[in-house]
Amino acid sequence: MRKTKPKKIALAPDPKFNDVLVSRFVNNLMWQGKKSTAFTIFYDAVEKVSKQTGENGYEIWRKAIANVTPSVEVRSRRIGGATFQIPTEVRPERKVSLSMKWLIRYSRERNGRSMADKLANEIVAASKGEGGAFKKKEDTHRMAEANKAFAHFR
Repeated sequence: MRKTKPKKIALAPDPKFNDVLVSRFVNNLMWQGKKSTAFTIFYDAVEKVSKQTGENGYEIWRKAIANVTPSVEVRSRRIGGATFQIPTEVRPERKVSLSMKWLIRYSRERNGRSMADKLANEIVAASKGEGGAFKKKEDTHRMAEANKAFAHFR
């Protein structure tokens, strides 16, 4: 194990909303280092969300992230030759990371013309408590609830 923890590199906030969370989301969305393309996709998606709902697209996106954020997850642990799924609290950094990755993953799996369309639809669905990313969170919580009996192994 190393002696000192590596320093967290501070992200620059995005130009439009001046939010570090948006920068993190775009970094997760980005493929092959094409950050400007990722920003375009995100901003188009937010624009489409505001047109669909008639509300502020950025606020809907924040609500979607909050709705998809898990609080508990299961971790595998071997104890005496058997593997148990042990429910554990999710660290704050990981909570946000998981919610972003799930939103992006399930928007990529949707059917639509462009990535901006898919992302916009997933954001709207997640803000209403629907869609693949929200279902993933519910499944994660259900797994943790089902394995609550093994929580003492923590």
